[in-house]
Amino acid sequence: MPSPNQIVINTSPLIAIIAALGDLKILQSLYIDILVPFEVSQEILIGGSTYFGVNEFQAASWLQKQSSPLKISPFLLNSLDLGEASVIQLALNEKITTVCIDEAVGRRIARLSGLLVTGSIGILLRAKREGYLLSMKTAIQNMLNHNIRLSQTVIDFALKESGESL
Repeated sequence: MPSPNQIVINTSPLIAIIAALGDLKILQSLYIDILVPFEVSQEILIGGSTYFGVNEFQAASWLQKQSSPLKISPFLLNSLDLGEASVIQLALNEKITTVCIDEAVGRRIARLSGLLVTGSIGILLRAKREGYLLSMKTAIQNMLNHNIRLSQTVIDFALKESGESL
């Protein structure tokens, strides 16, 4: 039986979590195995160490960063960007049931592929529920300050679920 403690994660949630909290350690406390497809690593590293999040991503040596590109199904490649397609393909290949994708189309196709989906806000909410000390308001403000786009609906939901709504 697949473990709920395994996840395959996309680029935008990695960057959003770094923006929210300053690092990726929260993932290590929530999951045993965090897989990052080669394609996602390349998206993050392409800008070099001057790009936001690169140093924090490289410092997270416990992430299982895949070392070679995936053979991705044409359906996924034609429907999604390379990062999202690789996350779904790796999850299917490794029989991992949960993916972390923030973009709506990627989330929809992941669900259609039989996967469970969470996103950066879902990770923060889970962490808070499990006792991780964080302020959802501060995390969201940090994300917005780093130009992470969140709809008002998502913000309101996150604050309500975390018990921090006005």
